[in-house]
Formats: sequence, C-alpha cells, structure tokens
Amino acid sequence: MNLLAGLVSYIFTDRIIRFFSKFYKKVRWNGMKRRFAAVGKGSFIEAPWIITNPQNITVGENFLALSTLRIETFEEYLGERFTPQIIIGDNVAFNNDCHIGCINRIEIGNNVLGASRIYITDHYHGRIEPEDLEHVPTKRRLYSKGPVIIGDNVWIGENVTVLPGVTIGENAIIGANTVVNKNIPANAVAAGVPARIVRLLVD
Repeated sequence: MNLLAGLVSYIFTDRIIRFFSKFYKKVRWNGMKRRFAAVGKGSFIEAPWIITNPQNITVGENFLALSTLRIETFEEYLGERFTPQIIIGDNVAFNNDCHIGCINRIEIGNNVLGASRIYITDHYHGRIEPEDLEHVPTKRRLYSKGPVIIGDNVWIGENVTVLPGVTIGENAIIGANTVVNKNIPANAVAAGVPARIVRLLVD
C-alpha cells in the first residue's frame, strides 16, 4: 500500500512540475516575443535562451527553437555602429544549443530544419590582416564579408558552422560537422571541412 501511495504521489508531483514548467515557459515567451520586430502565430522559443536586441529580429509563423538558443544582433561594438537584421521564415525548426550572430543580415527561408549545436554568423572578429595582430581578438573590430542567406527547405545537420557571406540554395542538405565557407547550390548535398559538394539531388 505504501509503495502504491508513493508511486501515485510521484506521478502526481511529476505532472504538477511539468505543468508549471510548461506554463512558466509560455508566460516568459509571451513577454519576450513582444520585443521582436515581428513574430508570426504559432512560433515558440523554449527557455532558457540568450536573445540580444530582439527588435532587429523578424520571425515567421510556426517557428520552433528548443532550449538554449542564442540569437544575437549587435548594434555597436568598439564604437562602430551596425544595422543588423535577422529574418526567419515560416515553419522553421531548430534543435537545442544553436547560435545565430548578426551585424549585417541573416535570412533563413521557409521550412528549414536545423539539428543541434548549429552556428550561423555573418561576421568575424577582425580581418585577416597584419594590423589586426596588434590587438587581442576581443579588441578587434567586427567585420562582415556579407549577408548569410539560407534558402527554403534546407536541412542542416548536427554541429554545422555557416560562415559569413554564404548562400545555401533551396532544398540543400548540409551534413553533420560541416563548415560552410562558400556558396552551396540548390538541391545539393554538402559535407566536410571545408564544405564540398557530395552529390546533386536533381540532375
């Protein structure tokens, strides 16, 4: 009898904890999303998160990001001003521990699927030039080679890094652990460090 009572108590307590945890996350998200430039219906980011300057971020409908998303736009660094913009389309989903950093422009199309621990950035700490070696990395100016554009229906695998100035065409698949440092055409499968085209899905 004591075992049964303990089991019932455990299940009941677990359900209560889950309910209030879910409720807290929804309340927190409802407060945060008002600070975005725009958020489409059905979108949700699971806490905890790190979101910097959400007024520069536009999110479409049914966006889902699991916990520990870090999404940042930087308007100023070392006295230099930027006008960053992140645009995320409809029906986009990212798993845990993803990081998006922007000083220029990052566009993510519709129906994009991302695994865990993805890093997408449109900037570096400094240019690869001798004068930058006079400063420690944290004191080097931020530099963008150009925007990052990810097309519709792209699938991005685990631990992928997408570097500045890159366009990934629609329907592309990026394999796990890939570093994307150049454009990937539509309908291509890319993998490796640096990324190379493994095959084309459409002849």
